[in-house]
Amino acid sequence: MSLLSQLEQNTKKIKQIASEIGFEECGIAQARKLDEDAARLEAWLKNGRHGEMKYMENHFDLRVDPTLLVPGAKSVITVLYNYFPETTQDFNAPKIAKYAFGKDYHLVIREKLWEFLYRIRESVGAIEGRGFVDSAPVLERTWAVKSGLGWVGKNGNLINKKKGSFFFIATLITDLELLADQPLIQDYCGTCTKCIEACPTNAILPNKEINAAQCISYFTIELKSALLPEQLKDQAENWIFGCDICQDVCPWNKFSKPHQDKALTPSEAILHFSINDWLSMDKSTFNTKFKASPLKRAKWEGIQRNLSNYKISITPSEKL
Repeated sequence: MSLLSQLEQNTKKIKQIASEIGFEECGIAQARKLDEDAARLEAWLKNGRHGEMKYMENHFDLRVDPTLLVPGAKSVITVLYNYFPETTQDFNAPKIAKYAFGKDYHLVIREKLWEFLYRIRESVGAIEGRGFVDSAPVLERTWAVKSGLGWVGKNGNLINKKKGSFFFIATLITDLELLADQPLIQDYCGTCTKCIEACPTNAILPNKEINAAQCISYFTIELKSALLPEQLKDQAENWIFGCDICQDVCPWNKFSKPHQDKALTPSEAILHFSINDWLSMDKSTFNTKFKASPLKRAKWEGIQRNLSNYKISITPSEKL
C-alpha cells in the first residue's frame, strides 16, 4: 500500500471512530507552531483582556506549539460535541449557561477522548497522543478553524455552518501522520452585529476581540471577589453562572438541534429552582447536588454572590 493510500485509510478510520463515539464533527490539521495566534494572544494578554484569569499567562509556548505538548506531534484532531438542550429553564429561574445544565463536560468528554485514543491505537497501532478539553494550554478554536470545522464569529465562538455554536471543542494531538482538512477561510458572519448589540456589558470588541474581563461569564465564574462590580447589577440580566446572550441571538444557532447524551440532561434544580430555592440552599446541599456539575467551579459562595444581582422579571402573563 502506498503512503498516500495509508494516510487516506487512517484518516477515514479516525473520522469513523469519532462519529461512532458521538462526536458531531471531526477535522484534522497539521501540527505546527501557531505564529500568528501567538502574536494575537500576546497582545490580548498585554491589554489585560483576561482580567484576573492569570492562568492564561502561563505556559504561553505550549499554547502555540503542539509539539511541546506531544513530542513528535504530526496531527491535531479536533472534534465537536453538541450540548444544545431540548428543554429550557423556567421563565423566572436564575439563568445558567446551557453548557452547565448537566454533568461537568470535562468529565464527559475526557472519557470519550480516552476511548477515542484507545480505539485509534486498536485500529492503526501504537501511537502517542494526548487529549485536551478546555483545561490545558491549547487554542481549540484555532485548530477547529484550521481543520475546516467552522469560523470564529464576532462573539469569539466557533460557529459551524450546519450546527451553530452550542458545542464543546476538544482536541487530540498525536504523532500519527494524517491527511489534513482544508481550513475554512470564509467568514459567514458578514455584516451581522446582533451579538455585539445584544451584549449588555459591551464585552465584544471590533475585529473579533473579546474583553473577557467585561463578560458576564467572567464576572459570574472567574471573578473571585466577594462582591460584584456595582454597574453589573443593571447588566447581568439575571445570569448567575455564565451567559448565552451572544449565542442565543446568533442567526446560525437556528440550526442547533438537541443533544442525545443523558449525562448532559438538565437537572431539575437548574430548570425549575426559583430565586428563593437558590437563596435557601445551604453549602452542604449545594455541594451534594452539584458535585458533578460545572457549577462547582463558582462554588456555593460564588453562586450566592451572583444571586445578589438577581432582579424579579415580569412574567409573560403580567405583560398582557
